[in-house]
Amino acid sequence: MNLSVGLLERQPAIEVELTGGAFADPSGKSYAPGRYRFDAAITLTPSDAASCAFALHNVTIGIGFHWERKERQVFRGALRILERPAGLTAINDVPLEEYVTSVISSEMSASCPLELLKAHAVISRSWVWFPKATPAPASAPTASQRADSHEIRRWYGREAHLDFDVCADDHCQRYQGITKMFSPGAAEAVRATAGEFLLYAGAICDARFSKCCGGITERYATAWEDVDIPYLESVPDGAADSVHYSAEVWIRSRPSAYCSTVDCELLARILPGFDQETRDFYRWKIAYTASELADLIRAKLGVNLGAIRELLPLTRGPSGRIDRLKIIGDRDYLIIGKELEIRRALSPTHLYSSAFVVDREGDRIILTGAGWGHGVGLCQIGAAVMATQGKTYTEILQHYYRGTSVGPQTGSL
Repeated sequence: MNLSVGLLERQPAIEVELTGGAFADPSGKSYAPGRYRFDAAITLTPSDAASCAFALHNVTIGIGFHWERKERQVFRGALRILERPAGLTAINDVPLEEYVTSVISSEMSASCPLELLKAHAVISRSWVWFPKATPAPASAPTASQRADSHEIRRWYGREAHLDFDVCADDHCQRYQGITKMFSPGAAEAVRATAGEFLLYAGAICDARFSKCCGGITERYATAWEDVDIPYLESVPDGAADSVHYSAEVWIRSRPSAYCSTVDCELLARILPGFDQETRDFYRWKIAYTASELADLIRAKLGVNLGAIRELLPLTRGPSGRIDRLKIIGDRDYLIIGKELEIRRALSPTHLYSSAFVVDREGDRIILTGAGWGHGVGLCQIGAAVMATQGKTYTEILQHYYRGTSVGPQTGSL
């Protein structure tokens, strides 16, 4: 089983560094190790798949997020360069299990507890294979605006890439090739779960996940279209009484939960280097002046509301994440949703989450929030803590995805 992963798009030329020999299809021309610049379509197949690799420079990761940066990244497998009207596209053709090994080493540190890596291997394999196994995916890219000119309602589902199965960045799953060194644990996690998927009623699940749920996971419909997916409902992250709290009380406090850990040694083990720059993920705070917020909204949404007077949550999901927010300015008002649109509108990059409460101190508007990401499905930090407490990967998965099982699903492969 192979996947095609999009690495770069819209490039005038692509520089490739070969660490081993390769040959071009269909001409058969040989390429020795070295650096090459391609400005036309070509397919490079490694002479020895086990020892040959290729590197791309200035690959942008974390596109649009606060950790965005460029890196040199190294990949195994074939490299296809396609010519498209907007420029060149670089694609890596790679076996599914090697892709999964890279993902779990890129999404989380390869030094994570083994049971977490096994749980992540299952959901990463399931998430990427779900469109191939499901004729009508549960979520497609969608932008929806109501007839009322004062309301914008958008959500961003799984992107249907035309030239490849999946992209390499956070908008799909992080795939950084062999740039993040594979540990014996990551390789063992993939071997131990080879061919295993997260299943609901015998079908492969659309296994969503986020970095930190904030103590309660979110339901699917808060982030995407208004449908209920049984295995993507809200569950407490180890805080059994959390469901009885109001959003105000919940977000302003710091209830005990798996993902509330402040164990620096554990976080250093489970988070990749650039994610370790973010430590206030469970509860966080950010402040703007009314004019700063107006400028942000004008830049992000193209509307001039004037100085912002009030941010009024209209509806929230079970985790406290807002999916309809009324923004009232001196000149006009606007209602926006869903959660990612809110996060994009109220930050130069993205807010950590849309689970926040609002305070006003003079001209300052203060957002106090909970969690990092959409919060749907597995909570990566919570799952890591569960693993350190002796939970098995199947117990972790059945905690976050209620009613599911783990096993092979051969009929659609």
